[in-house]
Amino acid sequence: MSNDFLWVEKYRPKTIGETILPSDLKATFQKIVETGEVPNMLFTGSAGLGKTTVAKALCNELGLDYILVNGSEEGNIETLRGKIKQFASSISLQGGYKVVILDEADYLNPQSTQPALRGFIEEFSNNCRFILTCNFKNRIIEPLHSRCGVYEFNTSKKDMAALAGNFMDRLKKILTTEGVEYNEKDAADIILKYAPDWRRILNEAQRHGNSGFLTTNSRVDGSGNQYDVLMTHLKGKDFKKMRTWVVNNIDVDASAIFRGIYDNMANTVSPQSIPQLVLILADYQYKNAFVADHELNVVACMTEVMANVEFA
Repeated sequence: MSNDFLWVEKYRPKTIGETILPSDLKATFQKIVETGEVPNMLFTGSAGLGKTTVAKALCNELGLDYILVNGSEEGNIETLRGKIKQFASSISLQGGYKVVILDEADYLNPQSTQPALRGFIEEFSNNCRFILTCNFKNRIIEPLHSRCGVYEFNTSKKDMAALAGNFMDRLKKILTTEGVEYNEKDAADIILKYAPDWRRILNEAQRHGNSGFLTTNSRVDGSGNQYDVLMTHLKGKDFKKMRTWVVNNIDVDASAIFRGIYDNMANTVSPQSIPQLVLILADYQYKNAFVADHELNVVACMTEVMANVEFA
């Protein structure tokens, strides 16, 4: 799928001024732009709050060459060393230093890869700055903390009202640009449900508006009957019917689907398979915070259940 098709990429802010952040945090990054000096930084906070967007925007505004490395996909030492060394060893086309943006750094092995990263930061300190992003700062080793300024992407209740208003204004402009009809209640429902996760808000708005009209009608009511049907499809390893069920019910938070299966598994899953099912659900529940396509994530989870879980 082209990034131009994904609203989160198409409408990703290019400057700090365009970002939607708490005022004090935004002012901090605007100050960095004014000084023109990017230090080594660690951005921490839950998914969708703008950590990667801010890192890219800083580089764009200051005209800095940068490379984006994903810690969850390219996290082994050799890949990391190869990409960083190749990038850092060459001269910047823009002049000055370069920036390595290491996304999802908390996925890096704390016993091997993170200590190696500390060495990279020191080795290339004359030519590179490092911006690390993570969801859980306690998974980042202390030597990396001490080499970076730590910036918390948190949203207080005091900030939420103003941010929600900004989200609403931005979303309405995007819907209008994309030719999606909407009423403000449905737009507000999405924002109230997912704020301050701007990425999730935009992904849900795109999914709910793909027919040309934004609608947020939910289909799953949480009753056991709905999940009895799903469990029958899983037991019969009927991928087509399972996928149809997911498509028809994905309008609710995908996390609610995982919870619904968990709540309704006792009478349908063999006792020896319950631990395996719990681990699968927990894994995909965690992944749900990071993926752009929640339908695909749920279908992948259901497929793994069909392949590995025995039913009563």
